Amino acid sequence: MTDQEPALDRRAELSEFLRTRRARIKPSDVGLPDYGHRRRVPGLRREELSQLAGVSVAYYTRLEQGNGANVSTEILEAISRALRLTDAEHAHLLHLTKPRQHKKKRRGGARQQVRPALQQLLDAMEGVPAYIVGRRTDILAWNRAAAALFGDFATWAPEDRNWSRMIFLNPQVKALFANPEQKASDVVSYLRMDAGCHPDDPELSALVGQLSVKSEEFRRLWAAHDVKDKGHGTKVLHHPLVGELTLSYETLMLADDGEQALSTYHAEPGSPSAEALRLLVSWGTDAAAERSASVKDQG
Repeated sequence: MTDQEPALDRRAELSEFLRTRRARIKPSDVGLPDYGHRRRVPGLRREELSQLAGVSVAYYTRLEQGNGANVSTEILEAISRALRLTDAEHAHLLHLTKPRQHKKKRRGGARQQVRPALQQLLDAMEGVPAYIVGRRTDILAWNRAAAALFGDFATWAPEDRNWSRMIFLNPQVKALFANPEQKASDVVSYLRMDAGCHPDDPELSALVGQLSVKSEEFRRLWAAHDVKDKGHGTKVLHHPLVGELTLSYETLMLADDGEQALSTYHAEPGSPSAEALRLLVSWGTDAAAERSASVKDQG
């Protein structure tokens, strides 16, 4: 990765994001007639979207062409409502049109740092796989339980401690997830959010370029322009040492750094998954080492 890597084109990102959001809305979804084969474009026409948002066709057309300068927050909110954007998608639209709203500015190549107290917290969370994820889906810190579950990150090169690379360039890691397609979609959606906030980051551009060259699945998902915030839910994993694990995960944004998040995994008390996770964590370093060796063999 070098600082010469070209930045993402914010205007193109805005244009494609709005086009893809408009294309997914059926006229019948908003009470408009659908003329079937007579409709030349998928989803709503610009004229229909403009009418729903209460803005002129010319104004919306300029915005969809990537001219987001000086557009008011009120207009963006109206367009968001018309496009039925989620909270994450609305935030992404604001990032693309109003980049100067960001207070923090970090040099693209500077790797984020984790406070020592947070590493101590991770280490104290025995039995609970946990890690801190930062910009570009980088894994910045982790505990022993997370290493046992996902692999011994300490033996990996820093650039390989990245969820995007792990999912799209390492089949062994992807095979951990019972629904690998959903995991891949989630990872790309998180990376898209980051790209909207930091289109001038050369490291992020290099990552997107590398994955686009090496993974057809990544190219397809990236072109969809879907965005999502990290949240909570349930993941089913197939671990090579202990079998199936059903784990609940939580993502907590750090109060003093909105670009770092703590992710934790736990099993329902008394469940077979809880016992399997207990065994896996008790094996600790040996389990992580075996998992890591397997991942490297498949990488």
